[in-house]
Amino acid sequence: MSTPLPRLKILAPLSGWLVALDSVPDPVFAGKMVGDGISLDPTSCSLLAPVSGVVSNLHSAHHALTITSPEGVEVMVHIGIDTVMLKGQGFQPLVEQGQRVSAGQALIDFNLDLVARNAQSLLTQIIITNGDQTVSAMHQASGLAEAGKTAVLELELAGAAAAAAPAAGGAKLLSPDIEITNPAGLHARPAAVFASKAKSFQADIHLLLGEQSANAKSVVGVMGLSTRNGDKVRIEAAGADAEQALAELTQLLLDRCGEAEDEAPAAPAPIAAVAQQQESAELLVGVGASPGLAIGRVYHHRLQEFDVPEFGQGASLEQQHFARATEEAAQQIDAVKSQLTDAAKQAILSMHQELLQDPDLLAQTYAGLADGKSAAWSWRAAFSSYSARLEAQDNALLRERANDIRDVGRRVLALLAGVKQASLDVPAGSILIAEDLTPSDTAALDPKKVLGFCTRTGGATSHVAILARSLGIPAICGISQAALALPDSEQVIIDGGRGTLRIAPNAEQLASAEAEIAQIAERRAAEAAMSQREARTSDGVRIEVVANIRNAADAREAVAKGAEGVGLLRSEFLFDNRDTPPSEQEQAEEYCAVARALGAERPLVVRTLDVGGDKPLSYLPLPKEDNPFLGLRGIRVSLERPDLLRTQLRAILQAAPLTRLHIMFPMVASLDELRAAKAVLAEEQAASGRQDVKVGIMVEVPSAAVMAARFAPEVDFFSIGTNDLTQYVLAMDRGHPQLAKQADALHPAVLAMIAMTCDGARAHGKWVGICGGLASDERAAPLLVGMGVTELSVSTPALAAVKATLSRWSAEECRTLAQQALALSTASEVREHLNAQAR
Repeated sequence: MSTPLPRLKILAPLSGWLVALDSVPDPVFAGKMVGDGISLDPTSCSLLAPVSGVVSNLHSAHHALTITSPEGVEVMVHIGIDTVMLKGQGFQPLVEQGQRVSAGQALIDFNLDLVARNAQSLLTQIIITNGDQTVSAMHQASGLAEAGKTAVLELELAGAAAAAAPAAGGAKLLSPDIEITNPAGLHARPAAVFASKAKSFQADIHLLLGEQSANAKSVVGVMGLSTRNGDKVRIEAAGADAEQALAELTQLLLDRCGEAEDEAPAAPAPIAAVAQQQESAELLVGVGASPGLAIGRVYHHRLQEFDVPEFGQGASLEQQHFARATEEAAQQIDAVKSQLTDAAKQAILSMHQELLQDPDLLAQTYAGLADGKSAAWSWRAAFSSYSARLEAQDNALLRERANDIRDVGRRVLALLAGVKQASLDVPAGSILIAEDLTPSDTAALDPKKVLGFCTRTGGATSHVAILARSLGIPAICGISQAALALPDSEQVIIDGGRGTLRIAPNAEQLASAEAEIAQIAERRAAEAAMSQREARTSDGVRIEVVANIRNAADAREAVAKGAEGVGLLRSEFLFDNRDTPPSEQEQAEEYCAVARALGAERPLVVRTLDVGGDKPLSYLPLPKEDNPFLGLRGIRVSLERPDLLRTQLRAILQAAPLTRLHIMFPMVASLDELRAAKAVLAEEQAASGRQDVKVGIMVEVPSAAVMAARFAPEVDFFSIGTNDLTQYVLAMDRGHPQLAKQADALHPAVLAMIAMTCDGARAHGKWVGICGGLASDERAAPLLVGMGVTELSVSTPALAAVKATLSRWSAEECRTLAQQALALSTASEVREHLNAQAR
């Protein structure tokens, strides 16, 4: 016996007599050009929602709207015939476009008498606009209907709609209150993680904040809630896998969607704080978005305009145009991403790709197509509406994300309009000035030609600002309107640190700026010149300065900037942002690519998977823990899932013939953990025949530092993760809003742990490296070397500066500095001492 198809009941939006659609005195509706359905001669004047879903389109004349149900069925209700001519007169909308509504909820109130007197007919149409895709059979009722109670249509769902339909009899499940602990709320990155995870479930899922509701599968919708740190939200789910969805998404929110507190963008500095300098005709003031100083000539960049027709060539043809355009846009973004080495830029463009599949944006676009609009017109209306919603938020981070939506929107719009987007062809020595720059524009900037830029919009935390900092060029956001009126080729001085643009500087001002630029350039040039040399102290003691990286592109960039190897390959990048763990072959290809980028003579230290309750993976469910920092984390997770550990170790070992391979286990707290992990590694080495591999541990917990002398005989090296070690030694969450400033890696207690580790290692002839944030602090480099550290694994931008600093200190001077620092009592005293001794 065949299983009956899922059904969806469409309730009467008004009370009145039902009429067959083909008898309506309008050829468009009667001919079912918009779609099939039924008509109703109303006796009531408050339009109710015929189905639960999202108001995907609300006509500007307020006489018609479309609701997209959780199953993807688009239900349009059109009050009267030719009522568009009333231009909203007599209609009062009670909801907004994009709002989530429940069946039976009041949507539009209208003046029955006024509309009856001025319209051709009061007959109200209930139309399924995408029935050819979602409905296999439709059953129409007849006779008298009661608003919100009578099922006027019963639909048998087909295809994707049937798959998306909640299980028969499935009730809505509701989570308890969940506190948002992301410092900046659910901004772009955590919202994208949450929406991506929600999409993996068939259930209809919504995120609730007070009376607001958002489609959990929509990045735009989640961002549009404008959540803040401390807000209480709930998750609503209905469908076959609703219970699982509720559990996993609740845990994801509790885990801050994988965002550590120190990874969240900080709130932008208020303009008033920067605007202490008096603006004048010669000096324009904005928000310093990227530090630096440059002298150049004004070059204006203006956004391209597109000619967009309102009406299209039919919904089916326009839908094909739109599908091709979004697919091509995704390919364009992929091409741009493939040319980038900066992980921050790649992450921003990945979010752009996610927006191309955003269900709320797509629902509103398809609603426009159903109304006879062109694909370009419908898409522009959709992305403009959502970017405007974000700009209206009182959360500055979300306001700045509106630019990302416009960027993606314009990319697709150009393809639909058949117009090639103009590239930024900027003359050398330019200071770019624009009303706005898209993230795509900024990623394409050539820092050899563009010395800096100013925009009227945006702020210090916009993606444009983030990209400017990664390019190393000065930038100002929120610059005065007067900047847009500056003549092309006007000479200016941009100071990204102070947020000022000096216009037509005089000779004295130019000379002062040139001197400062020369000093900065001279120091950077000297450091860059030394960057390819081996790192040594002034008396010739060898110190390895290596890089922290995520992938082969990072490795190539690091080597080009002087890295002598890799001291930390964060293997998590292979496991993030996916629904299943990577295969052995997939991992091996990545590890081998990194090894080839380094070559046979440089060391490669690969840290095994470091995840846990505070760093969740969607496909690796872990139990809820009151304190995930003290629970299943690092090596503990790998020992709980030996299948994942074995697969990873086999993949890592394939890189052994290509480089000096080191394997490092994270978060090791006991010898038992180390021995268990080494036993698994030994079995995989025996099976592969690859024995020439060094084995070490991360020193991140006090027990590992205190017992370094016990660990040393059983490892080849130690690598100290100062970020975690600091918070465990001081019992201070480094992301805590009140304690973060006190969680200082230069605290004497943390330094004592580093010294203890070095002493234990030295007694057994083993080496110690630092791969935490402290290693990248050039002032701390001689202190660490003085305590016995012989390897510093730093961020790529810090390579040249750290090498240069070490060359100014002898080994004996480093030891003296370490003795002095270890005798101090507070972190501030240590920091002041290092600043005083800086060279």
